[in-house]
Amino acid sequence: MNTLYPLSFKPIFKEKIWGGQKIKQFLGMDTGLLPNCGEVWLLSGVDGNPTVVANGYLSGNELNELGEVFMGDLLGESVYERFGGKFPILVKVIDSNDWLSIQVHPDDTLAQKRGTGYGKTEMWYAMQADEGAQLICGFNKPMDEGTYLEYLNAGKLPEIMNYEQVDQGDVFFIPAGRVHALGPGLLIAEIQQTSDTTYRIYDWERVDDKGKPRELHTDLALEAIDYTLHPHYKTPYNKADGKAQTLVQSPFFTTNILKPATALQKNYDGLDSFVILMCTSGGCKIEGEGQNIGLKAGGVVLLPNAAKSVTIYPENDCVLLEVYIE
Repeated sequence: MNTLYPLSFKPIFKEKIWGGQKIKQFLGMDTGLLPNCGEVWLLSGVDGNPTVVANGYLSGNELNELGEVFMGDLLGESVYERFGGKFPILVKVIDSNDWLSIQVHPDDTLAQKRGTGYGKTEMWYAMQADEGAQLICGFNKPMDEGTYLEYLNAGKLPEIMNYEQVDQGDVFFIPAGRVHALGPGLLIAEIQQTSDTTYRIYDWERVDDKGKPRELHTDLALEAIDYTLHPHYKTPYNKADGKAQTLVQSPFFTTNILKPATALQKNYDGLDSFVILMCTSGGCKIEGEGQNIGLKAGGVVLLPNAAKSVTIYPENDCVLLEVYIE
């Protein structure tokens, strides 16, 4: 069998009612004829929306097909035992040109009870933020179901939400159950569990081009919401530090930030997992197993478990997110 190697993929573009032009303008991607491209899926094993390999002898193969064929060699033995061949992480970039719906995602237990696969814990990294850009994350005061329903039924849900100012490089961890929404003016890298289950709670009284509101899932959301009030919602880290730092460590994924200033050799032999490298600004070349892949902001490379020795050659103040499962 031919050996595995660092893999790049063809992106999938998604039209959204709240999308804009930043994926084209800031990332230089060809979004085709989509007037409001809200998302680009860079690495996906979601049913019906798999990304396809773009380099080497595996070109044209879907991500989940590779998981079924190469199993632990692609995913890591422990990852394959947990998830089978289905790739467990979805990586996307979101362009929120308007408020997204206020929404919540189920955890694994609730999703499996409802037959929708896995839950959806996610994280956001702000690749770009317009001045004054905001997002919603959690509640702004102690909350319970009765109070929540009072505000929801009165059309006043935004009044009890916690608003956060967003700057480039800000990080937010969104565990399943946390109510959230992205606001206008943001270009966001999202790392999440492989799930497309979203319970839309409030949609700003928005209508589509036919004058119809989008479907809400207020009843489905009730069992999913975590009402816990937290003192802080933004993930603290030292943005000025050039050393590698861990941003998120969870059962679903670990994400580190890398800012290599010179050539960086990475060897992940001690890690029983694939590794995702996502460029969020600047650029780099990634060399390994005979492949030389150029990345710029919005680019992703998947390093299979069996092929994780690579050299990163950074360019233009390169920033990378490094993602794997422990």
